[in-house]
Amino acid sequence: QVQLVESGGGLMQPGGSLRLSCAASGTTFRINAMGWYREAPGKQRELVAAISNSGVTTNYLDSVKGRFTISGDNAKNTVYLQMNSLKPEDTAVYYCSAGRFIYGNDGNYYMGDFWGQGTQVTISS
Repeated sequence: QVQLVESGGGLMQPGGSLRLSCAASGTTFRINAMGWYREAPGKQRELVAAISNSGVTTNYLDSVKGRFTISGDNAKNTVYLQMNSLKPEDTAVYYCSAGRFIYGNDGNYYMGDFWGQGTQVTISS
């Protein structure tokens, strides 16, 4: 089992920045990659960003490219999501995820196997 604890969410004005952190514990040796999902009211949960444990592979949701940066610290079993130029549409509950990339003929995809309880991010003026 893997346990994930998020922190760093809160209220921010449009154009501001937040940094989310997620610390993993438990059977962390099984973690090959980590990511962040978000879920807004009435919307499907979507993958925001993911990173392999090497840091070589990263994926981003198109709407956050150039604004968000995912990074990790393997020694601390921690992943971060730096969110800049925040927009109201970024408002959602953000969930940390531990999982893996799947490499196939149709492309590479991140699959989350575990999720944290989420942290609320609200962007409003």
